[in-house]
Formats: sequence, C-alpha cells, structure tokens
Amino acid sequence: MKSSRIRIATRRDAAKLLEIYAPYVEKTAVTFEYEVPAVTEFEKRIDHILGKYPYLVAERAGDISGYAYAGVFKDRAAYRWAVETTVYVREDMKKMGTGRELYAALEKILSMQNILNLNACIAYPCEAEDPYLTRDSVQFHKRLGYQFAGKFHRCGYKFGRWYHMIWMEKFIVSLVLLLDVLLQETAIPRSVP
Repeated sequence: MKSSRIRIATRRDAAKLLEIYAPYVEKTAVTFEYEVPAVTEFEKRIDHILGKYPYLVAERAGDISGYAYAGVFKDRAAYRWAVETTVYVREDMKKMGTGRELYAALEKILSMQNILNLNACIAYPCEAEDPYLTRDSVQFHKRLGYQFAGKFHRCGYKFGRWYHMIWMEKFIVSLVLLLDVLLQETAIPRSVP
C-alpha cells in the first residue's frame, strides 16, 4: 500500500479539510458539533493550532485524505507537557493507514516539542448498537498504544440520544528525558555538593 505524503496544513487547506470534517458533523456523533463551521472559522482554527502545535495533512495521489493536529489539553502552565490529539480521515480513505501515518508524524513532532502525554477525547456510544457512532476510534487508539484513562457518562447529546466521552492517553517521551528537560528549565542542581 502506498504511503501518504504528510505536510503541515495551511489556511489554504481549510475548504478541503472542511469537506472531510462535514460528514462527521452531519452524519455522526464522532464530533459533538451540530453545525458545519464556515471555511473562515476553519481557517481561524488552523491558524490558532499552528501558533503552538502541529496541524498536519495527509495526501494520497495529490488529494488530501486526512488531517491530524494537537491542541491545548488544559490552558494552565502546569499542563504544558500534555496535548489533546485529533484525527479525521476522508470517508472513502478509511482503513488505509492514513490515520496511523498522521499520528506517527504528529508524535514525532510533539516529542521534539518535549510533549510527554497525548490525550484523545473520544465519543463513545451508550448503547451496544448506535447508527451514528461505532467503537472504531477506541480500537484505533488502542492499536496505537493509547490506554484508557477515564470515562464521562452521558455528557454529549446529539441526534436525540446521549453519548459518553472516553479519554485515552499515550506517553511518548520517557520520564528520564522529561526530568532532564525540567532540570534544565528550572536550573535545579543535578547533584548536591
């Protein structure tokens, strides 16, 4: 299988990315947005993310097949080692490795930014069968090494039904490396005389 070309997104990609995102908004509970955002709103979102974190697109045969980005986990200084990750793949390009390729590239960049913890916020059906949401995202993240971290019960409401929210996490930087970074940043002596 041919691999994707991964590159940094630009605001010029907004319309194509919105074409990928719109079916998730309109036909699924994967996202809890009710209305498809305008292209100008999507441009602002891209610019905002790129101010601090990577926003990546995957291309196959010259067409954008998916995108992924990292965003602020919590807006407090102590959380700067953690991000929330997001990935969307074009409906007709699922299960071709695009999501995996995007996350691999995202992890590489984030590790260079000294990010320790990746957090994925995933909508999860309350019922065994749901026409708007599968458990595929949880399985996808498990295959990539994410582990269950928590569950919020019936916290999202869309299409006349309630949905849970699952949090999964993955550590990508060793604690030894992180400690080294912290010691350098805080000028804590490495040894006691």
